[in-house]
Amino acid sequence: MVSFIDEHRAQFGVESICSQLPIAPSTYYHHKALEADPERRADRYRQDEFLTAEIQRVWEDNFCVYGARKV
Repeated sequence: MVSFIDEHRAQFGVESICSQLPIAPSTYYHHKALEADPERRADRYRQDEFLTAEIQRVWEDNFCVYGARKV
């Protein structure tokens, strides 16, 4: 939804788009603030990003054949 709002905000404005979608303007602005400054994200989110990259690396190092249980 955020990307949709980004694409159309110049034409319609954030608040008018959000009034038609199930998203509050404050949620949109919060997401954009986190996008601009990733250090504001929760520790859990940053840890998940690190682990996702590590899981991807292990999977690729094993020729992309290991499933979720082995990885």
